[in-house]
Parts: sequence; C-alpha cells; structure tokens
Amino acid sequence: MLLTIFRGLFDTDTISVISVTDFLLCIGCSQIIGLIMAFAYMFRSRYTKSFIITLALLPTVVCVVIMMVNGNIGAGVAVTGAFSLVRFRSVPGTAKEITMLFLSMSSGLIAGMGYLTFAIFFTVLMCTLVVVYNQLDFGTKKNICKYKTLNITIPEDLDYTGVFEEILEKYATCIELVSVKTTNMGSLFRLTYNLTLRNVDKEKELIDKLRCRNGNLEITISQQENKSGVL
Repeated sequence: MLLTIFRGLFDTDTISVISVTDFLLCIGCSQIIGLIMAFAYMFRSRYTKSFIITLALLPTVVCVVIMMVNGNIGAGVAVTGAFSLVRFRSVPGTAKEITMLFLSMSSGLIAGMGYLTFAIFFTVLMCTLVVVYNQLDFGTKKNICKYKTLNITIPEDLDYTGVFEEILEKYATCIELVSVKTTNMGSLFRLTYNLTLRNVDKEKELIDKLRCRNGNLEITISQQENKSGVL
C-alpha cells in the first residue's frame, strides 16, 4: 500500500518505477554534490548568497527531473529545451559563474541517470581543479598595475590630435585612444586613453607633464578595467 502512493497515474507494467529508496539515495547524493560545488566556488572567490544557494540546490533539481523522464526520449528532449530557456540570473554573470552552473547541471544529470559513483567522482575532480586554479591565480595578468586608464580634460580650442602622444610614448609602451567626449556644455573635451606604463613609479611625473599641455585642467588615472560585455 505504501509503495502504491508513489506510483504515477500513467505508469504501466512496461515502465520501470523508481523505488523510494533509490529516489532518496539519488537525492541525497545530488545534495552532497551541490554542497561540494558551493564550497569549492566559495574558495577565494567573490560570491553572493543567492548564487551559492543556487549551486547547492541545482544538482538536486536536475537529478529529480532526469529521474522523472528516465527512459522517455521525447520528455528528455523537452526538458533539455526547457533548461536552455531558463535564466539563472537577473544580471549578467561571469564566465566562471556560467561554468559552475553547467558543472552543477552536469553532475545532477549524471546522478539522475543513476551513476552516483561517476557523479561524485566527476564533482570531486572538477572542484579540485577549481580550487587549484584559484590557489595558483591561474590566468591572472602579470604586472596588472601597469595597465591604466587615463582621462584628460582639455579646452575646446585645443586640437587633441597628437598633442599628448609625444609625452605618452615616453612613459607608456602601449597607447590607445579609447574615446573623445565633450563636457561642460561643449566647452571642454575629455580624452580617454588605455596605457601600459613602462614604470608605475613615474605616474606623478607623467601627470605633471600632461598638466602643462592641458592648461592644468582635470586629469585622472585609474586601474584599467575589462569591458563589461566580454567574458
């Protein structure tokens, strides 16, 4: 009697029914996998509470869905299409966040198919690699302090074409004029450069020489940021 309440309305003798024990075992395994993923991502990474909860629960959700469509190819294709339409975040995420979401879904899929040992092995292996890469700062730019963004304000009557290049070439190995913008009702121009400095200790000397060319107007220099649309 207890087992009959867990049968589906459309189950037949030709369809293998998942036992309650196997169901709970897969759920427990996928939840452990989610916790491993969450703790691995938290290691030396910036994160939000909502994203960590998502990582912890996502393998379980995927596991249950895969178990429910087990053996039904049409339903499996439909679920795959549904997952491709789901937005896990309301704001753009980083490539690392997207990768962790895919890893969580993959682990939950493996667990849902019943390969619990493979699911745990895959999770431990990938999380170990994530922790190792974070520990080694793999992919971090060397000498990142040399990459600067320079903003120079000039009067409207000053022709900015080539006026600062002579000075910038002395202090930077790479110079890129990113944008030119009018400010103060068009009476001023603001030039934005991306620079790779030769020597970071000579920032003040560079600014002092630029001030002599721009009439002592505003000059700012800051750490260069990645473009928001690039992974």
